Amino acid sequence: MPSLQRQSKKIVIAGASSLLGAELKSLLEESRLADRDLRLLDEDIVAGTLTEAGGEAAVIQPVEEGSFEGAQFVFFTGSADFTLANLTAAIHDAAFVIDLSGASLALTSGERGVAWFPKLDALLGREFPKGESVFAVPSASGAITSALALTLAKLGLQRLVMVHFRPVSDSGRAGIEELESQTGQLLSFQGVGQPVFDAQVAFNLLDRFGAKSSQRLSAVRERIGREVTACLGGKAPVPAVQVLHAPVFYGAAFSAFAELQTQDAAALTAACRDAGFAVDAADSAPSNVSAAGESLIHVAAPEPDGAKAGGWWFWGAADNIRLPVGNAVKLAEMLA
Repeated sequence: MPSLQRQSKKIVIAGASSLLGAELKSLLEESRLADRDLRLLDEDIVAGTLTEAGGEAAVIQPVEEGSFEGAQFVFFTGSADFTLANLTAAIHDAAFVIDLSGASLALTSGERGVAWFPKLDALLGREFPKGESVFAVPSASGAITSALALTLAKLGLQRLVMVHFRPVSDSGRAGIEELESQTGQLLSFQGVGQPVFDAQVAFNLLDRFGAKSSQRLSAVRERIGREVTACLGGKAPVPAVQVLHAPVFYGAAFSAFAELQTQDAAALTAACRDAGFAVDAADSAPSNVSAAGESLIHVAAPEPDGAKAGGWWFWGAADNIRLPVGNAVKLAEMLA
């Protein structure tokens, strides 16, 4: 890659109007990259939106020829379709591409991103992939599942089953607005509007949305599966994953059951801490609320299953927006 691009002060956030994009802009302005020149791009439908960058007014621009030219970093934080439409140009014109949309992991070769999150290199026993220019930062659920599977693999993991409770913020601002609207409508004994989910998402748990919804929990499972497969590198059994809608705005909570060869609770807790998990005290179990605003995965102390020797239950949570964005910023700081 030309050294001029590596030394550039230009950073592009492609998908700047998304929740991930807004959080990324905020964290970059607090990071070692705060002196960079931020360029905000997004799809035509939201181009022209007034925001701010570096304390000054900024307008989100559409992607045009040369939009990525000379950038040190291009972050993709929007939809997978938006990423795929612009990935080739970004790879050609920028020093590094960091994909938070999951799109690059759907590719089989060429532009496929290298999966990365803090501790992944140590868990895999590999060196940091310095020669790569395209990186894929997994979603919160993908990182949680991968980190737990690789951690438990060192303790004789035989089977891992994960259940992720998905907040509406993973569907963007429209999802948040629909849950907020439905909550107020139901409390007022009104019929609920369902333009995003085609289902009642307030006060309700679901394993799928309505037939008219563009949101698919099955697609979320598929994305997590791609992320986990890329992260594990064949070094741990691939977990079984289920995704359920939870009627909450933010926070990725999860429950997991693992069959292990060990029955040593202390060794299991120590392994989780070594892998970067924040193991909460027994009297303060994590929740989507307690994990808000943090870039760590919180877990409760593992509990043995009373009916099966070697069976362990895990409960935890992470900030579904802050975790991947924080990981992406750490990656950029390493590459800069």
